[in-house]
Amino acid sequence: MIAPVRPISLAEIENARKRIARTVLRTPLVKLDTGTRGPDIYLKLENLQPTNAYKIRGASNAVARLPDEERARGVWTISAGNAGQGVAYAARAFGAPCSVVAIETAPQTKLDRMRALGATIVPVSYEDAWRAAEAHAFDGMKGTFVHPFDNHDFIAGHGTMGLEIVEDLPEVRTVIAAIGGGGLITGVGSAVKALRPDVRIIGAEPETAAPYAQSLREGAPARFPDWQASFVDGAGGKSVTQRMWQRMQPVVDGTITVTLEQTRQAMRLIADKARAVAEGAGALSLAAALSGDQLDGPIVCIVSGGNIDLDKFAELVTA
Repeated sequence: MIAPVRPISLAEIENARKRIARTVLRTPLVKLDTGTRGPDIYLKLENLQPTNAYKIRGASNAVARLPDEERARGVWTISAGNAGQGVAYAARAFGAPCSVVAIETAPQTKLDRMRALGATIVPVSYEDAWRAAEAHAFDGMKGTFVHPFDNHDFIAGHGTMGLEIVEDLPEVRTVIAAIGGGGLITGVGSAVKALRPDVRIIGAEPETAAPYAQSLREGAPARFPDWQASFVDGAGGKSVTQRMWQRMQPVVDGTITVTLEQTRQAMRLIADKARAVAEGAGALSLAAALSGDQLDGPIVCIVSGGNIDLDKFAELVTA
């Protein structure tokens, strides 16, 4: 039975931080040089996590919260790569078997890393993976399902990032996070809003896959009509689920849609100024901050991950 949606409390996020402290890195908040007239931007470098993506926060909390007997039977998730790595990493720490229903178009780097962490890969199409995510089920999978975004403990784990942001930059005015399934922005938004209700929480989506922007226009969860696959494989779904719409609405103040070219340029800027590798989804937040929308600073842009084939990264940032 799927648990009903409820708010993520500050106490749950604080408890998650204690639970995952030995697994997850407290990532640095680095000021980005945008020039004398540029916006006041800081990068939250989640690409420096052991799995090079923020998903390890939620995965570690969700797997740690399972009873011993459930972990012993194994866990499984659905992923384009980053959630799979996070769950596999956490499962390995507990000696638990792990399987990943993996979107077959995921970058080879992500597939290889999931296997290296001990995960059994079950390749499926994007459509089949999204249907499984909506249904919280996939035929033939054994063990406990750890949903890659619609899971209370997973989201509470992501919220630990929000605690760090407010502690490291108390004067923060805007936080921007990529929206894929919605777990990242819900977790961070829940923590930040609990501590600083005045801070704006803004999503970022690529022009090829912006279902949350579509949903806001329609006033209800919606499918994005012209979805296209792109190098931004870690964000931008085909639709917003009813449950994630419920989760995001109280803590998200809006979203910005950016072009693929803006995203590519943001990847290049992060590499040039911060000497950090950001995958497409990881650069969406900076692309949104630089898009021209009027945002109050200081602005924190969450660089959610850096899992991208290096040849592809080099191609994108040198084009």
